[in-house]
Amino acid sequence: MKYHELQVTKHKAGKRVGRGIAAGQGKTAGRGTKGQLARTGSSKKPGFEGGQNPLMQRLPKLPGFRSLKTRAEIVYTKQLDAFGGKIADANSLAQAKLISNPFVKIKIITKGEVTKKVVIKAQAISASALEAVQKAGGSFEKVDIQARPVSVKKAEKKEAREAAKKA
Repeated sequence: MKYHELQVTKHKAGKRVGRGIAAGQGKTAGRGTKGQLARTGSSKKPGFEGGQNPLMQRLPKLPGFRSLKTRAEIVYTKQLDAFGGKIADANSLAQAKLISNPFVKIKIITKGEVTKKVVIKAQAISASALEAVQKAGGSFEKVDIQARPVSVKKAEKKEAREAAKKA
């Protein structure tokens, strides 16, 4: 008989476990002796560690853990008076040194008064700050975070890789 001539049944009958010693799976059917896991209907949540705080919950509390979420940089309403009659967007706020660079998330919050009309283009604003800006005659427009420009060298490498994949 050759390997390709073997007759294989497609659906093998499942083992009937938990039917006693004579069924061929032993007295306990591979579940051990007594305990929670030997009972029918027993199930624990994934990651359950017997009441101890599970690893996935312990990790963020351990020293050295660093969140990957980028925090928004805060701009206060009193700082917006420097932009009277202008558009306060990421580039202008970065030039005024109110944020570190134009490629970060910006949130406007209330601290101080807004006296001049300012058009704000940012990612987030608090409700009280929006009210203060609109009271001064300004407006708010929600925009996406400005993408960092890709260097020419990196762009050329990416094009070369894509060309190699197609070939």
